[in-house]
Amino acid sequence: MKSKWIRNILRGLSVTSMVFIFQACYGSPQDMKYDMFIEGLVKASATGEPIQGIKVSLTDTDQYEFTDEMGKFSFYTDLSGSYPILFEDTDGGQNGVFMAVDTVLIPENNSVYFEMLLDRP
Repeated sequence: MKSKWIRNILRGLSVTSMVFIFQACYGSPQDMKYDMFIEGLVKASATGEPIQGIKVSLTDTDQYEFTDEMGKFSFYTDLSGSYPILFEDTDGGQNGVFMAVDTVLIPENNSVYFEMLLDRP
C-alpha cells in the first residue's frame, strides 16, 4: 500500500517536471498579430483642463482604460481599419459630470494620438 502511494507521488512529480521542461524549452504561445497603439488626452471643453477617471473603451471589445490624473490614456489593441471608441464618465461626479461621447477612429499608421473634448450636460 505504501509503495503504491509513493509511486503515485513520483509519477505526479515526473509529469509536472516534463510539463515545466517543455514550457522552458518552447516557451508560452506568443501573440503573433500586429498591434495598434492608441493614446490620447481627454479635456473639458469649457476649461481645457484634463479630466481624470474617464472610461475610454473600444465598443467592439471588452478592452478599456481610465484616464490618469493628467487626462491621458493609452492601450494596445489588434490592428483594424477603424476603432469605435466610447468616452464615458463613470466616477459618479467625483471630477464633475461629463456627457458620454462615441467616435470612430480611422488610423493612418500603427499608432494614433488624439485629444477629446468633453462637454458638461
